[in-house]
Amino acid sequence: MPSWANSRARYGSVAQALHWSIAVLFLVCYVAVYTRHWFTLPETPANWIALQTHLVAGVAVAVLVVARVFWFFRSVQPDDPPGTRFEHRASHAMHGVLYLVMIVMPVSGYLGTGVAIEFLGLGDIPSFKDTELFKSLGVAWESFEKPIDFVHKNSGAYLVWILVLLHAGAALYHHYVKRDDVLRRMLP
Repeated sequence: MPSWANSRARYGSVAQALHWSIAVLFLVCYVAVYTRHWFTLPETPANWIALQTHLVAGVAVAVLVVARVFWFFRSVQPDDPPGTRFEHRASHAMHGVLYLVMIVMPVSGYLGTGVAIEFLGLGDIPSFKDTELFKSLGVAWESFEKPIDFVHKNSGAYLVWILVLLHAGAALYHHYVKRDDVLRRMLP
């Protein structure tokens, strides 16, 4: 039976749950946003539902990423598998960039969203443009939102997909080519 805590050999159930929950929520974000853009008309209930699904999943990602970063620094990490110095550095760099993207995407999504987030019937999260913090910046919403939206949309459309494919490809490479435990240690 797997332990909740990480060990030098594998990730524990907490790290696994955070990893796979964030992965599923990223997928929900993408399905929702592509559904909104490809299959709904603007200003329709279906479009609004897809947008709110995207936003709520993004907030959930943000909350889980905070927990994941906290868990990362509070837990032992599994040892690197046998490999070259380059492989280890590339792996650590990839994980660092993935963590950065997991932070940048929800933050830029929230900062660039001009609508409140209807959070599962628990209440609304106000749009950033309606907060006192934004008002204190003294800038027009259009000039603020444009670069934030550029980062969010371009990171989401290109960078995230490339990183996820590289990450999954590396895990499969370890599993099928190197035949080590890299993939298995993140599986329940």
